[in-house]
Amino acid sequence: MRNAIVQMPDTRTANERRHVLRAAIRQLERAEIYLAAITYMELDDREARRAVSRLRAEAESVRRYLVEQRSGLPE
Repeated sequence: MRNAIVQMPDTRTANERRHVLRAAIRQLERAEIYLAAITYMELDDREARRAVSRLRAEAESVRRYLVEQRSGLPE
């Protein structure tokens, strides 16, 4: 089987696209774990806390978007 992640996007089947989206969603979930860990390190830097908070919100937004894209693909 071809690896869907390293294929050009326009050559992927719906099933391969679903696999790629799921991999991206998993990576964003892992990123959230790391960002949450940074949040709880109690950094004594207000700007760093704001930046981490923004990153967490943006990562969650992208994750939700990818979930919607994945659920909209034909089976």
